[in-house]
Amino acid sequence: MSYYSGCLDSHKPHFLEACFLCRKTLGRNSDIYMYRGNTPFCSKECRQEQIEIDQSTEKKSWKMSSSSSRSIRKSDPKDSTPNKDVRTGTVAVA
Repeated sequence: MSYYSGCLDSHKPHFLEACFLCRKTLGRNSDIYMYRGNTPFCSKECRQEQIEIDQSTEKKSWKMSSSSSRSIRKSDPKDSTPNKDVRTGTVAVA
């Protein structure tokens, strides 16, 4: 006996059905190469390519955040002193 459990079009693929990078179907009896917890790949090559993509993205975001923090520091009004004439010497008050 089978039960109707809703619309047949609402089938969500299982995360282990296809390679994350190339979308190749992962076979039942083939090796699955995992990366960052639950990201499946069909081969070591696909997994390595994704690792390199992630590293490149992280380097770019690190460089952008680093350069933006430097520009913020340069333009921070608290850190810069206004151009004022300062006189030094002794002041006598009577």
